[in-house]
Amino acid sequence: MIMEEDELCFPQLLNTSCKRPKRPLSEIMLIYTLPCIICLFTAALNLLVIVAISHYRQLHTPTNLLLLSLAVSDFIVGIQQMPVGIVIWQGCWFLGDIVCILNSLLGFITNTVSVGNMVLISVDRYVAICEPMYYHTKVTVTAVNLCVCLCWMFSVLYSSWILRDLFKKPDRYVSCYGECAVAISYIEGTVDFILTFAGPITVIVVLYMRVFVVAVSQARAMRSHVSVVKLQFSVNVAAKKSELKAARNLGVVVVVFLLCFSPYYFLSVKGGNNLDVALQIYLLYFNSCLNPVIYALFYPWFRKAVKHIVTLQILQPGSCETKML
Repeated sequence: MIMEEDELCFPQLLNTSCKRPKRPLSEIMLIYTLPCIICLFTAALNLLVIVAISHYRQLHTPTNLLLLSLAVSDFIVGIQQMPVGIVIWQGCWFLGDIVCILNSLLGFITNTVSVGNMVLISVDRYVAICEPMYYHTKVTVTAVNLCVCLCWMFSVLYSSWILRDLFKKPDRYVSCYGECAVAISYIEGTVDFILTFAGPITVIVVLYMRVFVVAVSQARAMRSHVSVVKLQFSVNVAAKKSELKAARNLGVVVVVFLLCFSPYYFLSVKGGNNLDVALQIYLLYFNSCLNPVIYALFYPWFRKAVKHIVTLQILQPGSCETKML
């Protein structure tokens, strides 16, 4: 039986063209409207983070450089991965197999970079809270820049290895013309699960459990210390409180990251239908939108920087020296 032409992605290819799925209006609204709004917010908010940290010199701290790297990967998700995802889920792919593979490669890279950044953030907070005497000598701007560059380089190499077979034969998993299908073998899938989910989450949880224990003991020590010698050590106490607050704020970022990423990896192991996969992937993408929202809620410097950017004060001479902290 020949399908109607308006149901085919490529009507001229009756035998090989993919079929455009007919969706109810509610599903169309869910797949197109909400994701488009999330795309715009994700790209705009992360661009504000990138501009703020890059422009204002006072924000060039090791921790903020990690947030900058995370914002760059989140911005790529908002400006490229989400819109392309909408195109894929509408049922017809018109950009060819090579572009499909490159899009998947970029998706793997941003995903791996995000995981790597979360591990680096956890290490940063661990050293700041658990080994404060060595923090300013070990965690320097130069060291963090090196770690961020290595993270991105590893992500590119690792993602290229994961998809190496697809580069040789891009249409390996394509069942019809007009489909963008990417899959990896059991071995690559197992390696990916361990290196980008199980392993990093174990490291993150262990480090933050240690940070939590030390933070609680430090908070108790500070309360008793302040009551005995309040004036003499007020500066040190304020510094410790600042580090504890930073650990709490970044802990929120890490927890939200785990909540958004975990369902996707659990689903990849358990299996699921196409709608489940779509929803879980967009939950993963939604994390890229939530990160700058968390910064706005917990970081006064981000709110102040956004005000400067929106009101165009950033264009004034010497604005990069504005105090943000």
